[in-house]
Amino acid sequence: MDSKNFILSIESSCDDSSIAITRISDYKILFHQKISQDLEHSNYGGVVPELASRLHSVQLPRILQNIKQEGIDFDNIAAIAVTNEPGLSVSLIEGVMMAKALHLSLSVPLIEVNHLKGHIYSLFIEKDVIFPISILLLSGGHSLILEAYSYDDIRIIARTLDDSFGESFDKVAKMLNLGYPGGPIVESRAKLGKDSISFPIPLLHSKEISFSFSGLKNAVRMFLDGKHINDDLINDICFAFQKSAIAHVSKKTQIYFENYLKDSNIDYFGIVGGASANISLRESILSLCNKYNKTLLCANLEFCSDNAAMIGRCGIDAYRLNKFINAKDLDISPKSRF
Repeated sequence: MDSKNFILSIESSCDDSSIAITRISDYKILFHQKISQDLEHSNYGGVVPELASRLHSVQLPRILQNIKQEGIDFDNIAAIAVTNEPGLSVSLIEGVMMAKALHLSLSVPLIEVNHLKGHIYSLFIEKDVIFPISILLLSGGHSLILEAYSYDDIRIIARTLDDSFGESFDKVAKMLNLGYPGGPIVESRAKLGKDSISFPIPLLHSKEISFSFSGLKNAVRMFLDGKHINDDLINDICFAFQKSAIAHVSKKTQIYFENYLKDSNIDYFGIVGGASANISLRESILSLCNKYNKTLLCANLEFCSDNAAMIGRCGIDAYRLNKFINAKDLDISPKSRF
């Protein structure tokens, strides 16, 4: 193995503790582990920040020890890449503190990675990057349409006016006492449901390229008021909610295609983020891409949710561009500074 040819990457922006080792020369993942906190947060219907922080402080060192047990030579680590924005401050700080400690002990440079940029790079894990590309980023905290022209040139085209796509699934699941995280649970229950309920499609008659899920979420709440809930009704509610949420995203994406992509030189369209694992959503966006002659790229399902592999892949491009940061300047931000 070439000396100093590894990136060690750390992800702790929310409730997943993850560390990866990626080889710079060919992007190969040599080690990747993620410890989910879903079980610990499920009783609360969402992420409890203080609990997430405490769990990171236990799980990140545990993963680091597992790397050592795999026999990976830390002398080959060329840099430390760490998520420092956006996310929960109390979670981000755990990863950043570990990154600074490794920076000092190994005498290697630090790389700060924007979590959302990491999601973009989830499309290119163990692959060469493709620019330009348009991206639909859907997660528990974000709903965005982006255009990426280079590592440094990423433009926000559309965003949500209120809740995010993934957050709305979590909140509907909580209303129905289905547990957390809500996305995969609602999706699985929707597969068992019938098309017997109709919920509104947000911003249906607006030509604005923005997302909004608060009204749809409230429509579900109003529908539930005073009703006796059984399994069949839950399945039908999940079917109707998912149908409207995906129709909304697809219609707004179609407006983007018609107004931005129709005559552009962007040939690729990607879907990233934890909520992008929804199969019905992927099928709907694939139909749009086929209609407008764009090539759809999707992250592998294992890399849709937060993970250090995508941070490592992003870190490699930052490393090659010499985008290092002094430890004293490495801070955290709950909001993205794209």
